[in-house]
Amino acid sequence: MLLWVSLLVLASVTGQSVTEPKPVISLHPPWTTVFQGERVTLTCNAFYFSAREKIKWYHWYIGETSHETFRNTLEVQNSGEYRCRAQDSPLSNRVHLLFSPANLILQAPLDVFEEESVVLRCRTRAKAGLNAVMLYKNGKVLKALENISDFTIHQASLKDNGIYHCTGIKEDGHYVSSNSVEIQVQELFPPPVLTASPTYPIEGRAVTLTCLTQPVPQRPDVQLQFQFLRDNWTLESDWRSSPEFQITTVWREDSRSSYWCQARRVTSLVQKKSQRFQMYVRRVTAKIRIYTYPELALEGQKLVIICSVGGIQEPITFFWYKKTNKLSRRTKIHTSSEREFRIPVLTDSHAGEYCCVARNRHYSFFSDLVTVSVKEYPGNDSCAQTMAWGPRRQGGTTLIRIPVSPPILTLSPLGARTLEGDVVTLLCEVQRGSLPILYQLFHKGVLLKKIGATSWRTISFQLFLTEEHSGNYYCTADNGLGPQHSKAMSLSVFVPVSRPVLTLRTPRAQTVEGDMVELHCEAQRGSPPIQYQLFHKDVALGSSSSPSGGGATFNLFLKEEHSGNYICQANNGLRVQHSDTVSLSVRVPVSRPVLTLRTPRAQAVEGDVVELHCEAQRGSSPILYQFFHEDVALGSRSSPSGGGAPFNLSLMAEHSGNYSCKADNGLGAQRSEVMTLSVIVPVSRPVLTLKVPGAQAVEGDMVELLCEAQRGSPPILYRFYHENVTLESSVSHSGQGVSFNLSVTAEHSGNYSCEVDNGLGPQCSEAVTLHITGLTGSRIGPVATGVTGGLLSIMGLAAVALLLYGWPLRKAGRRPTSNSSRNPSDSDSQEPTYHNVPAWIELQPVYSNVNPKGGDIVYAEVQSVPGKSKHAVASAPGLLKNTMSPTTCLPSHLRPASLWPSAACSLPQDSSVIYSQVKGPSTPASVPQLMALSAPHR
Repeated sequence: MLLWVSLLVLASVTGQSVTEPKPVISLHPPWTTVFQGERVTLTCNAFYFSAREKIKWYHWYIGETSHETFRNTLEVQNSGEYRCRAQDSPLSNRVHLLFSPANLILQAPLDVFEEESVVLRCRTRAKAGLNAVMLYKNGKVLKALENISDFTIHQASLKDNGIYHCTGIKEDGHYVSSNSVEIQVQELFPPPVLTASPTYPIEGRAVTLTCLTQPVPQRPDVQLQFQFLRDNWTLESDWRSSPEFQITTVWREDSRSSYWCQARRVTSLVQKKSQRFQMYVRRVTAKIRIYTYPELALEGQKLVIICSVGGIQEPITFFWYKKTNKLSRRTKIHTSSEREFRIPVLTDSHAGEYCCVARNRHYSFFSDLVTVSVKEYPGNDSCAQTMAWGPRRQGGTTLIRIPVSPPILTLSPLGARTLEGDVVTLLCEVQRGSLPILYQLFHKGVLLKKIGATSWRTISFQLFLTEEHSGNYYCTADNGLGPQHSKAMSLSVFVPVSRPVLTLRTPRAQTVEGDMVELHCEAQRGSPPIQYQLFHKDVALGSSSSPSGGGATFNLFLKEEHSGNYICQANNGLRVQHSDTVSLSVRVPVSRPVLTLRTPRAQAVEGDVVELHCEAQRGSSPILYQFFHEDVALGSRSSPSGGGAPFNLSLMAEHSGNYSCKADNGLGAQRSEVMTLSVIVPVSRPVLTLKVPGAQAVEGDMVELLCEAQRGSPPILYRFYHENVTLESSVSHSGQGVSFNLSVTAEHSGNYSCEVDNGLGPQCSEAVTLHITGLTGSRIGPVATGVTGGLLSIMGLAAVALLLYGWPLRKAGRRPTSNSSRNPSDSDSQEPTYHNVPAWIELQPVYSNVNPKGGDIVYAEVQSVPGKSKHAVASAPGLLKNTMSPTTCLPSHLRPASLWPSAACSLPQDSSVIYSQVKGPSTPASVPQLMALSAPHR
């Protein structure tokens, strides 16, 4: 019950919600590994368990089974994981049992706690005939077990963490190895948390300190002792069994002290301390009031003046003062421990102003005034003010003008610490002084704000705190009779610690057993002092404090068991932050492995299956290989007898990047060099957009054709078509779309499309229709004249080209032919390359010979010259219209995929043809050559 109450209290402090603690499973015998055929009794230790309640047991092995019983024990003989729950309690932690068929097993307890003794037992089956049984820790011999089977770890600590196993030798000389057991030493109880009740005590009253911690549920019988300290001095000399300590009286000056507590186990050296804690002691506020009874008394009657006070610590002494019209100052008339001043018979001599002062051993509190008079007299000012200052007359009425007292500056809400991001209020208050009063707040001597008060003597200034708000504050109060300054108040804005960075500093690239390494943990922000802790596999290795900020360094003299993940923790009492994980491997390295990439083709394409093969040329087996993509683990493969290991990967676009592998044989890890893999993505179907300057395209307009493919690896070849006639081709090396500008005439009306190809298969866009309206009469004449001249020039140039082409043919004794006898297979290796005349060639000679290697390969522009043309404009629509259609004249590598099987090329019968001998390359053009050859020649 006490443990359960402690859990509830601790949960309320830490902000966690606790409904009911988890049950805890214990074992008899206490081993997690036993031989097959033996039995283990499980006990479900549940809080508040009664005989009328059912315990539900769960067992996981291949599947899940459950069992309900009114007993909290269960006898089992099957391997697997076991859990239990009572009524609506949470499930217990998992307990894994192994019923082993082996001849040799290692037995260890379920849990191991700090400073406790641990027994490890190497057991052999009867008639197993095992000799020379050895116990190993992390692969190294720990002890030879001769004639005994137990090994005891006394006062377990972090150094005992590791993986243990046993070996033995059979009579025939063969080695036998047991199961492995990982020992992780756990905390017996967490560091305590110190709390105060009430949280913000009032001066002069008592406060109770509580040191909250509890043993782990597996050890409920552990007894703890506690000690309470203030500013490194113990509040009492001896340790106590109670986690509570009462301070009978606290005062405002106690707010400057820090408190903390320690907890320890009675029977061991395990001792832990809490974080330091500062309590904020609130200033006492008394409610004091003076009045008469009865309220109206006649001459000769009895009158009682009552001074009512509350909220201050007794004993209280009352001082009574009176002022008459003849005196300018108040006169003490009575002192008593009673709160009443009695006038047995009221006479004219009793007329005047009365006030009282309530005083204990620390403070004095002044009442307002009460007037005993036959005529009305103002009595609103305090007794202390009018005692010190005499009245002055104004218009026949006695008015009292009191200078302000020195103001008091306090912080609200009351708390031990102010954090960055908090909203706090600074209260500036005067005990006396005539209104109105002007208040001003200063920070480090700089005026922050001013406020005038006409009806209150307390003014608040609100601040949204940042780190820069730390420093000294004071306020001033002035009612025209002279300003008064408060005492300076220091405000420390505490910044929660930021996430620390853990840096590993080693003497070499790969750490080796015996090296000294340095782990440096540092948080960039946070108010000091900062407490740093280093953890290895979630087990604390040590702690260090940084009193003035900065980081902390932990040095390790490496052993093999130091391999693993490390994190560090930073805590400045406001927030606990953990670093990212840093991995440390203490190895004797194998040779550096070589990573080989095996692809089904020269260039890896999305959808291909590639094989990553990692192999270290030297190193003891078994070797574990790990494969990485951009430092992200893809998987691992083991090579039990040495050699390499493969890893298959089905490629996607995101698989492009750097690959590496790592080889580890338990004696050291080595990583290969990085290999870069580029995954080519086929182009997606493009989208063609026509952009015209107005709502309707008009002859002479410049129309932009924009072709874009959303996916595809560059470089990408773009082609534009008008009615299946090539207008333009261009290569995009960045993967972005390509645009093409066209000065349009009426003949340019019709369907447009575009095609993209990056060597992995072309894709065509949907057709887009363009309608063009005619020009006005004023524009037709000059255009027609220019077109006619252009056509005549083209025809002349075509005739010259025909003569130049025919001469070498006649000289060679053969006629020019189109070589129509070639079959489609021939076109793959000796396929001629043709370029249509693009629309942007404005009446220039339309031919070019290209000999890229200085050989006899000749490429020529081929165009048809129409007999007539309605309009011959700069973009030569007539030429485009009669140029070879891609359905008949495009070479196979320039035609859409649906047309590639056709190698025939036909020309319109009414066209005059200019052609020249075309020699194809001796080998098929590659994709880059294809893109270069298909580009227009100017």
